Amino acid sequence: MSFQELVKNRRSVRGYKPDAVKKEDLELILEAARLAPTAANKQAFKIVVLETKGHEETLARIYHRPWFVEGPYVLGVLAETDKAWVRKDGKNHANIDGAIVMDHIVLQAAELGLGTCWICNFDDEATRQLLNLPPEIDPVAFTPLGYPADEASAKKRKSLEDLLWKVPQH
Repeated sequence: MSFQELVKNRRSVRGYKPDAVKKEDLELILEAARLAPTAANKQAFKIVVLETKGHEETLARIYHRPWFVEGPYVLGVLAETDKAWVRKDGKNHANIDGAIVMDHIVLQAAELGLGTCWICNFDDEATRQLLNLPPEIDPVAFTPLGYPADEASAKKRKSLEDLLWKVPQH
């Protein structure tokens, strides 16, 4: 599959089959995350792999939609804010790096035929409690991981013209 096919076909999945994910597929996804580019190559992130079976009620505290725990896994990306690269003006890139890592996860999963759905609207306090996170660890995003239960529908996107910033000519 070409990269263009991959990005055109990747979608947010909100319904999962309970089928197991092959160990080697999970390992490929985690390897893609490990290889993600980060500011100054600090790799100031951690990945959490949570099995859903038997933990559905607990994981629902992170995100309340039933489909969040339908697949066999929930993956999370955590930013290590105290270890990340910081620009001269003080901008910490930990969360940006975490977003790049999550993007590698969802793209690798899509190439393998697995579904994901980027979740940023999680309960931060519940997440911190459940994962026992210290203040310098910032949860960035979560995704269910499993086989989609339904067929893909067409993506709705703005036109490229609507997304390009026009720089004034001087």
